[in-house]
Amino acid sequence: GVDCRAHPAMQTLIRPCARPALGLTSASSPKLRGCGTVAGKCGPRFGSRMASSRVCAANASPAATVEVALGDRSYPIYIGHGLLRGGDLLRKHVPGNTALVVTNTTVAPLYLDRVVANLSQGGDIRVEVVVLPDGEEHKNMEVLMKVWDKALETRLDRGTTFVALGGGVIGDMTGFAAASYQRGVNFIQIPTTVMSMVDSSVGGKTGVNHPSGKNMIGAFYQPRCVLIDTETLGTLPDREYVSGLAEVVKYGLIRDPAFFQWMEDNVDELMAREESAVVYTIERSCINKAEVVALDEKEGGVRATLNLGHTFGHAIETGIGYGEWLHGEAVSVGMIMAADMSERMGWMDKRILARTVDLLKKFNCPTEVPAEMTLETFETLMAVDKKAANGKLRLILLKGELGNCVFTGDFDKQVLKETIQAYVKK
Repeated sequence: GVDCRAHPAMQTLIRPCARPALGLTSASSPKLRGCGTVAGKCGPRFGSRMASSRVCAANASPAATVEVALGDRSYPIYIGHGLLRGGDLLRKHVPGNTALVVTNTTVAPLYLDRVVANLSQGGDIRVEVVVLPDGEEHKNMEVLMKVWDKALETRLDRGTTFVALGGGVIGDMTGFAAASYQRGVNFIQIPTTVMSMVDSSVGGKTGVNHPSGKNMIGAFYQPRCVLIDTETLGTLPDREYVSGLAEVVKYGLIRDPAFFQWMEDNVDELMAREESAVVYTIERSCINKAEVVALDEKEGGVRATLNLGHTFGHAIETGIGYGEWLHGEAVSVGMIMAADMSERMGWMDKRILARTVDLLKKFNCPTEVPAEMTLETFETLMAVDKKAANGKLRLILLKGELGNCVFTGDFDKQVLKETIQAYVKK
């Protein structure tokens, strides 16, 4: 198995800082390199192998920029409030003279006109649009075909850029469409949900679901940039918002214990969507994700640790029907099950499990398995998980102190069965 602790780069650079920020104590704060003003507060800049910079959030400039370091395929993640109100930042990543904006029926009435106007400003980019139905249940090849149909109908060539405007489903589908259209065209991510901002828009995982398993058809295909406008969270329903926080908790559990502590101390600020807390949360999540992607782009080992709880969670999403639960809701329960199994195996202190459940409850994330899930359903669906190798299931489990994990197939299968039985209701 892969032990997170065996990879120095998997350890977040945490050192005492000179002064607290966003409620962090000096004992748990990341090292400050300086400050940038975000919504009138001083936000932290912390050490990382990924480039991260902060500038004043004036004139639609990013409050933070994180770089995903992949050599000649490196790209920036821009984070800030109101970034979609100015088009320069977006247009500079469109190398050709055409673009296809892919969005859904929920996001289109809110932000499509703004994005199209930004791209069209100056008159040198022809912009086409395709609007897909909203929801995980539409993340399939039949719906994806609408993107290719539009591209062909409007005669878009290899120099075009596909722009994903929406949450994780739109980002995954648009990325896969871009990877496949004429064997690869340019691609930009504009995520509009917490889930997509902190996780799915970063790292180049794209694809669609299959009736037998989630995200089974797809490709690794990196965007030219990720543009995160936190203003779009103002229209995000509470259920979607807290669902994304589950993925944020994951980073604290697998590699960033100081971030986990910060979340525990700042639940009220995050639940109130306080701007500086939200920007900090997105930035720190993106740096964590970018570091891992730079080490292991195509999930040969270390990157798999980002899937803590996902084997259980994907089984839930598939088992009860795509779209019934949000991805983050399933991951929330999946992480609890993974932590519970780790504790049953004696790999970690039970207090970590208790803290995990408590934090997810405070974020109003589900902590119990849906009633319709059974032991047999879990076992059947987990057997076809993408992380399985040579017919052997592999899991990400917590081991040791908070912030440490392993990716392994070397676990007691009876303990896995006991864990599932403890959560299913029939």
